[in-house]
Amino acid sequence: SVQVWSDYLNVHLHPKSIYVIHQYMHDGYCGCLEAFGQGERLLQDPGCIEELEDRLHFYVEECDYLQGFQVLCDLHNGFSGVGAKVTELLYDEYSGKGILTWGLTPVVSNVGVNSNGWISPPQDSQKNFYRLLNTALGIVHLSSHSSLFCPLSLSGSLGIK
Repeated sequence: SVQVWSDYLNVHLHPKSIYVIHQYMHDGYCGCLEAFGQGERLLQDPGCIEELEDRLHFYVEECDYLQGFQVLCDLHNGFSGVGAKVTELLYDEYSGKGILTWGLTPVVSNVGVNSNGWISPPQDSQKNFYRLLNTALGIVHLSSHSSLFCPLSLSGSLGIK
């Protein structure tokens, strides 16, 4: 049975490489992880940060010569807050190591065509406001704790219109 995105993979991942955030699963009780602050708040929980550090140290101890980290992070939702706290943790714990951060945004259609054939504004302006705010906060916070920050999108505007 499929429970999380990694169940779709044909590659079997090591159990230490996956950390499922149960309260924000696609069928979780708290709904979507849609705000930057929600993501930041997740990693302020001592149990969550301890679990993350344990998983990180497991892999770091396996390295003969650790040169740095690559972080891939959604910018448009609450995972930008999670990524910001993770890069801050890496920056504090492993100063001098490179942190290459990729900020990812989807292609989102911000306009539609109404029944008269006219281009209409987006229907869900609050969701678009969250997307814009998350992207801006994510870029600022991720770039401040990264050696190199590279935003990626198939849209020329990073999903911001």
